Amino acid sequence: MKRSLLSSSLILAASTLVIAGAGVPAVAAAPAPQPQAPQSKAVQDANAQVAAHPDAVKAGADDRFVATNVQVDADGTRHVHFNRTYRGLPVRGGDVVVHSAPNGTLDSASLTQAAPLSLSVTPSVTDQQAIAKAATLFSGTRGSSTAVLTVDVTGASPKLVWEVVLNGTGADHSPSHLHVLVDALTGATGESWDGFSAILPDGTKRVTTKAAPTAVSAPAAAAAPAAALAAAASTGTGKGYQVGNVSVSTTQNSATSYTLKDPVRGNGETRDAQNQTTTDDSPPAGWGVALNDADNVWGNNALTDRATVAVDAHYGIQATWDFYKNVLGRNGIKNDGVGARSFVHYGTNYDNAGWDDASFSMIYGDGAVGSKPFTEIDVAGHEMSHGVTAATAGLIYSGDAGGLNEATSDIMGTMVEFNANSPADTPDYLIGEKIDMNGNGTPLRWMDDPSKDGKSVKCWSTSTKTLNPHYSSGVGNHFFYLLAVGSGQSQWGNSPTCDGSSVAGIGNDASTKIWYRALSTYMTSNTDYPGARTATVKAAKDLYGAGSTQCAAVEKAWSAVSVAPTATTCGGGTTPPPSTGNLLLNPGFESGTTPWTGTSGVITNDAGAAPRTGSYYAWLDGYGSAHSDTLSQSVSIPATATAPKLTFWNRITTAETGSTAYDTLKVQVVNGTTTTTLATYSNADATSGYVQRTLDLSAFKGKTVTIKFTGTEDSSLQTSFLIDDTSVTAG
Repeated sequence: MKRSLLSSSLILAASTLVIAGAGVPAVAAAPAPQPQAPQSKAVQDANAQVAAHPDAVKAGADDRFVATNVQVDADGTRHVHFNRTYRGLPVRGGDVVVHSAPNGTLDSASLTQAAPLSLSVTPSVTDQQAIAKAATLFSGTRGSSTAVLTVDVTGASPKLVWEVVLNGTGADHSPSHLHVLVDALTGATGESWDGFSAILPDGTKRVTTKAAPTAVSAPAAAAAPAAALAAAASTGTGKGYQVGNVSVSTTQNSATSYTLKDPVRGNGETRDAQNQTTTDDSPPAGWGVALNDADNVWGNNALTDRATVAVDAHYGIQATWDFYKNVLGRNGIKNDGVGARSFVHYGTNYDNAGWDDASFSMIYGDGAVGSKPFTEIDVAGHEMSHGVTAATAGLIYSGDAGGLNEATSDIMGTMVEFNANSPADTPDYLIGEKIDMNGNGTPLRWMDDPSKDGKSVKCWSTSTKTLNPHYSSGVGNHFFYLLAVGSGQSQWGNSPTCDGSSVAGIGNDASTKIWYRALSTYMTSNTDYPGARTATVKAAKDLYGAGSTQCAAVEKAWSAVSVAPTATTCGGGTTPPPSTGNLLLNPGFESGTTPWTGTSGVITNDAGAAPRTGSYYAWLDGYGSAHSDTLSQSVSIPATATAPKLTFWNRITTAETGSTAYDTLKVQVVNGTTTTTLATYSNADATSGYVQRTLDLSAFKGKTVTIKFTGTEDSSLQTSFLIDDTSVTAG
């Protein structure tokens, strides 16, 4: 211890998300849909607005836009998602959502591209050279390969790259679509990710090599019917392993022939992979074996019948479809009425499950020895939600966007579980708890405190983007839990906050609607966590109003996971940043933590040290052991600022001796994905009292940035960095 010194896609059908237990309200139904403007007109008007206002979407003369998704709200407001090309090349991270008023005039745009493009599109490296470079990263059995010349704007500056896709079967026998970015000028390999989305990251699953298929039992012989029946929907009896006894929707082919295909839900089908794995890139059409039965009774609740886990998977298709249809008004994964395929008994002891967007299908492993099949309800909802993300925001699978992609699947998979309300799988905020992969009853992931798995993070920082998306997803999972349930102890778990605040949950109903609208309406492919805060605030304002309890809760929950306020606020009680004078809010910390974000306990009135003025101050480090503290606040610096600067008062006390910098305080500015260190102070700069520091912010005029203090202490001898009376002024 320190002791030294509403849209068309959101119109809800009559349904209720059932919640097991008390304390969290359910997702309720919404009114019937209202007449909508034609989507073709929305696209036409949005194109015209982009042409008239290129600055709004950072467009240059060589940009073209292709509409990929259109939403028209009940009040006529339009949202058109465009992909961008530059000189005919796709732009990774260049997509934009154009938001227009009911009359078609531009309202705003959602995007992450920072400036119009101006770069050569002539490569020095050929496509075949790029494929050869990328191939060195592939482990497994390779199949086909492609390379597409692309402009990548997801990094610090635009870059011409080859996006190579290496199809095949991974070393763990998963289907694989390994994407590798290869610099088209130097040939250097950059980011890589797999287009096959698994519930567990590589390196945590176990698999046995291919085994000979086990034949599916044929239906019992029966007399031929007097007259053939047309294929029709039927309700069968399912005896699953994870879901227990359930009704399953099947296709009746004849009086004594049924197939595990759901004509009610877009012909979604469950097939038996017969312990085989794919031999190239994805399960092809006709792969696996159709599951047929004579009496429409499937499985026996035990693994002695191969149809038992097929019941689990088929019920998962139903539960996911019904959640999106009845709760969020979405007609299937792509909103086109088409059902997905599921393959059970994939591989031998395959310890994973995953979604393959390329073949619009998912696979389930039976689990390694000691664990159980992966055919759990929330796993089904998780995997198919990857398809929903691909069809809406299209979040890339790297950086913060990758974490948001995985978080969306965990969140929606959990809500599928709540909506199903199965007595065999009591709803909770645990991911994959029935699989028992760890052999001790623990789940794959926790939403109340994601750090319980020892790898996921519960608090956002600028380094979160460097993590595997399965671990950076913890920030989004933690936010959603706090928003729905609240902080502290509850029947669902014990959820801490990163800023020491208390958060009151608003229930699954509002939380689900807000996240889905943010995903489908305001997020784009490269949205980061601060961008997700903006998107969810906008969604909450749309659904519940600027001054609503729900919107205020969104802001509080994001701050509680260390995602600082952005320029978009709820209003209606939220104090906007001033445009003149001191641009920082609560600059002397006298109002507690809001809107500051930082390590718990940094803002304090501890008598172990003293403020410069008032009663509160910020105290970073001072532990005498390896430790790091942070403190930050978002601020908008006017473009008209003449001499913007950051000023703060700082006192440094230390037990270190000499002039070597063992413990440091960095003063930084975070601008998007770029962090600039303005100054570094250390134990060698110890002061006898508070001294004033002034740093230039001219490079950040016209930008919304985060002012951040980072204190880092080594393993011995304390150094305390005290901060008080901060200010950012325009000059």
